[in-house]
Amino acid sequence: MTSASHVVHSDPDILGGTPVFVGTRVPIKTLLDYLEAGDSLDEFLDHFPSVSREQAIALCNNSILFDDEI
Repeated sequence: MTSASHVVHSDPDILGGTPVFVGTRVPIKTLLDYLEAGDSLDEFLDHFPSVSREQAIALCNNSILFDDEI
């Protein structure tokens, strides 16, 4: 299992502390917005190639979504 610390990062100097995927400036909320709109994971990954498939899948795992860091 991938821990939230390998998927989510928040830093006041990056997008004002908005939680982003580690190693990117892509907000976590962007993936959630895509999925909520009915877009596929592949479509999201095509638009945001700096996010790895492993990170996106780990975020969708309940243990990541409900971690305190998000």
